[in-house]
Amino acid sequence: MQKVKIPITLHPGKAAQHRLKYDGIVPLEKLTRLREVVQEEVGEIAVKIHCKNDDQGFAVIRGNLSTHVTVTCQRCNGNLGLDLVQDFVYSPIGEDTESDIFPEDYDEVALDENGEINVFELIEDELILAVPLVATHNEASCSYSAKPASFGVLKAEDDKPNPFDILKQLKKDS
Repeated sequence: MQKVKIPITLHPGKAAQHRLKYDGIVPLEKLTRLREVVQEEVGEIAVKIHCKNDDQGFAVIRGNLSTHVTVTCQRCNGNLGLDLVQDFVYSPIGEDTESDIFPEDYDEVALDENGEINVFELIEDELILAVPLVATHNEASCSYSAKPASFGVLKAEDDKPNPFDILKQLKKDS
């Protein structure tokens, strides 16, 4: 299949009716919220989307995406490269649609005022969810040292008498 431009918005009903398929890339610089999570500003996300109607007549947007991003290791603060691969299945939901009628494996996506969905926001949400909450290298390749770090020498404090020792004496005397 030829690589095509991924649309920013998509009308899911029409796309499912025409069984549209997209296989293309989305530039990382278009996804501003994801850029706040990762370190690099440039890159590409490989995206495949297939729209169709399922057996129950629901419009379904099924796809997968993959990319390579660099985040900060939370243990050693070094660069950590992650390969993110994510599959997704969405079905659009209108304002008056009950959400409990959808199959469990479908995620719901709200339609905007034009009856469309923002595909770039869906891709961005999926990638943000794919990034680990606490990203760390494996222990063998992490440059973290278990030795305690010290940043100076503390002065020894003079031994001061405990002020509560007087109370102990009073309690013994009584």
